[in-house]
Amino acid sequence: MEKQAYIYFMSNRYNKVLYVGITSNLMKRVWEHKNKVVDGFTKRYNLNKLVYYEIYDDIETAINREKQIKSWPRKKKIELIHSLNPHWDDLYEKLSN
Repeated sequence: MEKQAYIYFMSNRYNKVLYVGITSNLMKRVWEHKNKVVDGFTKRYNLNKLVYYEIYDDIETAINREKQIKSWPRKKKIELIHSLNPHWDDLYEKLSN
């Protein structure tokens, strides 16, 4: 059986910048973003809030979904986040409980 895969959105404190990523270990990857372990976009723009994620049973499906979402205009990405997280809460806290 394959590992689960996740697509996820990170944002900053003001919800102005979005990052869409993919991982097989959501808790670990979000922790890395929050603690600025890896140099890159999320560290540079201080994206430390998990605002959306989806779970998939295989990596190929998750990769295809990530590509689909990345091709969307910003407005559509925001609508997706609002559909499940209208207050843009940090979902990382809920995952760790």
